[in-house]
Amino acid sequence: MTWAKTRLKHLCVDAGQYGLNISANDYASTGRRLIRTSDIDEMGWLRTRESAVFVDAALDARHELQAGDLLLSRSGTLGRAMLLQEIEEPSTYAGYLVRFRPLLTTEPRFLAYVAASRGFQAAIEADAVTSTIQNFNAERYANIEVLAPPLDEQRRIADFLDAETARLDRIVSIRQRQSALHFERFSQLLDGVVMGDGDALATIGHEGDPRDWTTGKVARLFAIIPGFAFASDEFVAADMGARLLRGINVAPGQIDWSAETVGWDLDSSPVDQRFHLRLGDLVVGMDRPWIGTGTRVALIAERDLPSLLLQRVACIRPRSKSTTQYLRWVLASSHFKFALESETTGVSVPHISGEQIGAFTYRLPKPDEQEVLAALLDAQQQAQTAQAELVDRQLAVLAERRQALISAAVTGEITV
Repeated sequence: MTWAKTRLKHLCVDAGQYGLNISANDYASTGRRLIRTSDIDEMGWLRTRESAVFVDAALDARHELQAGDLLLSRSGTLGRAMLLQEIEEPSTYAGYLVRFRPLLTTEPRFLAYVAASRGFQAAIEADAVTSTIQNFNAERYANIEVLAPPLDEQRRIADFLDAETARLDRIVSIRQRQSALHFERFSQLLDGVVMGDGDALATIGHEGDPRDWTTGKVARLFAIIPGFAFASDEFVAADMGARLLRGINVAPGQIDWSAETVGWDLDSSPVDQRFHLRLGDLVVGMDRPWIGTGTRVALIAERDLPSLLLQRVACIRPRSKSTTQYLRWVLASSHFKFALESETTGVSVPHISGEQIGAFTYRLPKPDEQEVLAALLDAQQQAQTAQAELVDRQLAVLAERRQALISAAVTGEITV
């Protein structure tokens, strides 16, 4: 059967239509749903309505979406595509999306699979690299070369891929759920350990008796040092001075230096020794989005030094023999999060304060037992991380298999 070499625009009613340029200030609580690039996930599905925004205004017909329309992202998540198989509510789309509407002689599902294929994505990447503009426009999309069989063959290919990708997607869903369960299990185990639950302690292999534990308040056992308000106009390049640890560098369980990092010239502007981070310091990110993502708390390691403590990060240093290694796990537990969550509800910019951290009370094992528990929890986390990495590798293989299958089917490499 003959496959025709053509361009995307020749399979559609037009050469692509840009979405609405509308400010977030003009979003409404009712009306037509406005689909944005952020509403489309990596699999090309529309995210839930929890994050949906709406437009309550008269629209041109060109901005009305209908079943069978294909949306392509032209900035950020470049090349991400979504097929509207059915319209559950009146909808429109935002300016960083381009709408392509298939001709009656084109199967919309086939066109969506073409957009997900390796060849189509490679064409986008190649053109984007050579382009001097920041995004991919409708004309570039419209002129991408594709292969198109007759309509009945397009439908057979789409039916085949619907069945095969659904099977792969079910496996992906199972693997993702397995990963989530491993994380949930570890979180529950952590909560049980820091509360002295006997079953949780036995699970990690600890034989101590929690009846010997006392109660401690963070501020009585540790010094809490709020970050210093360094003048931003005096920042220097990170390699020209001591790095400044900012809130964006503190992730749950680790320091993340991948974000743009700035430094401070200590020779020209000395800083009080309190704000010099030390090996074993515990740091806590105090600004949003700490709620819902797990407390952003991490230990300073050798690789993180020399660094200085910037505003919106708190440093916790021991006054006594209590260990920051164990306190890290306490602050990473749900008990700490829930204790402070009510105090941040309703505020415009959720954050926590040094006083709130200091006021938190927790079950307190003896210092040597804290070290043992911290080490056992470290081992449990390493096992959980290994499981998560295994699942991630499996998901990557499944994603590669999915795209390879799609690519072979829409180019005629395999017979359907």
